[in-house]
This record gives sequence, C-alpha cells and structure tokens, in this order.
Amino acid sequence: MLMKLFQRPNCLLNRRNRYQLLTTLLINVISISHGIGIGWLSPTLRKLQSDSPLDFEITSEFEISWVGSTLGIGSVTGNILIGSLIGRFGSKRCLLFIAIPHTCLWILVYLAQSVEYLYVGRLLGGICGGGMYIVHPIFLSEIADANIRGTFSAMVMLSVNVGVLVGYVMGTHMSYYTIPWIVLMFPAIYLVTVLLFIKESPMHLIRMGKYSAAERSFRYYKNIKDTDNINDQTQAMEEFDHMKIAMTKGDQLKDAVTLKDFCTKPALKAYGPALVLLIANQFSGLFTMVNYMSDIFAKSGSTMDPNTCTIIIGAVQIFGTYLTTLLCDIWGRKLLLLVSTAGVAVSLTAFGLFTQYAQSHDVSEYSWVPLLLMSMDICLGNIGLVGCFFVSLVEMFPVKIRAKAASMAIVVCSMFVFVMLNIFPICMKQWGISATMWSCAGITAFSFVYFAYFLKETKGKSMLED
Repeated sequence: MLMKLFQRPNCLLNRRNRYQLLTTLLINVISISHGIGIGWLSPTLRKLQSDSPLDFEITSEFEISWVGSTLGIGSVTGNILIGSLIGRFGSKRCLLFIAIPHTCLWILVYLAQSVEYLYVGRLLGGICGGGMYIVHPIFLSEIADANIRGTFSAMVMLSVNVGVLVGYVMGTHMSYYTIPWIVLMFPAIYLVTVLLFIKESPMHLIRMGKYSAAERSFRYYKNIKDTDNINDQTQAMEEFDHMKIAMTKGDQLKDAVTLKDFCTKPALKAYGPALVLLIANQFSGLFTMVNYMSDIFAKSGSTMDPNTCTIIIGAVQIFGTYLTTLLCDIWGRKLLLLVSTAGVAVSLTAFGLFTQYAQSHDVSEYSWVPLLLMSMDICLGNIGLVGCFFVSLVEMFPVKIRAKAASMAIVVCSMFVFVMLNIFPICMKQWGISATMWSCAGITAFSFVYFAYFLKETKGKSMLED
C-alpha cells in the first residue's frame, strides 16, 4: 500500500521527485530566514515605541511607516537586480547572491545606533526578498514536473510563513540582541547547501548551449541513474530531447526578446489577469497586515494580548499555505483564488464592522472576535492569493516572454508592497481601522468578480507552451 503511494506521479516522495523535493527544501532555508525578518518587526516595533532596548525610540508615524516600507524599496531593487542577472548568470549564482544582503540585515540590526540603521537593514532585507521572489519561482518552474510544480511553488510562501511565525515568537519572547546571532545561522547553512547540492537548471544550460551539462542536470533532478532500467532511461532522455528541441527550434525562441513579443495575442491576454492578481495580492492587505499585526490587534477593541494574537495568526498563516501545497495541483489555481478572494472580502468587512461597533459599545465579552475574523482572513488569503500567487503568475505568460514578464510583474508587486507598507499605518491613523479594512475588502471583492469571469485555469500547463 505504502509503495503504491510512493509510486504515484504526484507524490513528493516518488523516486523521480525526490531530488526536486530536496532542492526545494534547501533553497527555502533562506525563505524561512526572510520570513523571520518580516515577523520579527511586528512585536519589535511595539517595543521600540516605548521601553526601547536600544538607545533610541521610534515615536513618529513617519519613522514607523518608513521602517516598514523600506522593505518595499529593497524588494523593487532586488527584483530588478536579480531579474537582470538571472538570464546571464543563471539561477544558482543568483540563489547564492541573495544571502549576502540578508546577512547584512541582521548585522545592522545588532549594531543599530539610530533608526537609520533599521532603514538600511530593512532595505537590504527587501533586496533579499525581492531577489528570492524572482529566482525561486523561475528556478522551481524549470526543474519541477508539471504535476507537482504548484506544490513546490507554494512551498516558497509556506516557508516564508513558517519564518514569520518564528519571527513573531522570537520578537516577543527573546532579547533584541540575541535574535541576530541565532538568525545568522540560516544564511550560513543556506550558502553551504546551495554550493554543495544545487545544480543549475537544465533549461538555463540549454539556453547557454551547454547541452552536456544540461543533460547531467536533467538526470540529477529527475533522479535518473546509469544503473536504471534501460526503458526508463530511454523515456527520460526522450523527454530531455523534447525539451531541448522545443527550446532551440526556429527563430521564435532563438531570437532575443523584442517589444513585439510583448504585444502578441497570448501576451495581451495575460496582462489583465496578472495585474488584477498583483493588485489583489497586495491591496487585500495580507502582507501589510503581517508587518503591523500587533498594532492592528491593539486598535481592534480586543482586550487580548496583541503579541499573543499575532503569534496565533502566524500559526494560522502556516496552516493556510500548507493547504495550498495539498490542493493547488488537485483543485487548480482558479478555484483556490476564488475561495481566497471571497473569504478575504467577507472577513475584512466583518472585521471593520466589529471595530466600528467597538468604538461605541463595550465588547470585552467578545474579545475573541477580532482574532477569529483575522484568522479567517489570513487563512483564506494564504490558500489562494498568497500560496498560488507565484505559480499562477509564472504560468500566465507565454514561454518566450515568461521570465522577463514575470520579473517585471514582481517588480510592480514590490512597488505595491512599498506603497501599502508606507500608507497603511497612515490610513489607520487618518481613516481609522474600520475604513482601512473596508477599503481592502472592496478591492478584494472586485478581484473575486474578475477572476470568476476572466481567469483561466493553468493547472498542468507545460512550461514549454504558451
């Protein structure tokens, strides 16, 4: 029974998939570490506003918003930098590079003498995250089989969310100066494992004309040994030859990408869904709220400890993304995105109504309601809008412009990250928490209607087809 389960093509422990799974787990060490940097800020920011462990305090809305939003500026920088380097230098070198700014982040956190140290540190953390969100989805899409690609892509955000929870816990219960020393172990382990166990993707090597190295890489990721059954080896090599021919035939794929390639019918059809996906992903507030979660609970009318609520939300977030890894390649991307957008819109609307009611009534008996509603929001948001984001975005675009279009889309997403991280605390102060939540709910509701009518399912789509 167990052996039959392992032999299923979509089983991650299937013999063919094992090195793909190992690679996914290893490269996501940096995703966990990046998530720690995101989650750590929420409880730490509250500490820095009063009884600061440092020689300075962060008191103004301006400083709070910029400590949060410099991550977005760094993310744009990382997107552009890695997006321009990945075609020339390949995924492996880019994977190694993103560990450098992340390491510098924690050094600056430890040495911080003023708020400017945190600005620069968050900027560098953003460069790591922005580069990671480019190289991870592209690299995984190039090494993973189509029937498990969605699961592996969802593991990126699952790993980030694991890190966010760890960051919440560490920021709440550990000394400010102890945390950097612990977290610095993650990029060190990551660098060693990438150097030793990660090979360049076969698709990149084919583009570079390194066909022998591409074949070795293909055999490695598909776990094809010289001692295997001759029929299995022949079938695998036919698959490799098909990939090689598809990527080198005719002028269409040999020529450099031009502006005309971005104006083809398949490309134009992809822009609308991609833009709405980007807007829904960020202006739903899912990522922004993770950064300011403790402040949100402090202003929600609940009497529960904000940091405790934040830690619970971190666990719920992991559960939501884990569901994506189970369902993405079974139910498909579209259904999960519809469930996600509908759930977020309803949850945020209800959260806004509760906080509005709490301003004029005693709701101490119902302090659990904000936690419940925010848990629904984060869980359902992570099932689709977060968990399916990268795999859906990569699969939308035609093959010739896929890498460049996906990179540009993620640059736009990072710009939205900066905008939301910057304006969210200002909106909370100027509009109030209720109106801010209703605004996010309205945008998400529009996205639900758009996806219902215009989004096409891409489950099982080959990376060699438009």
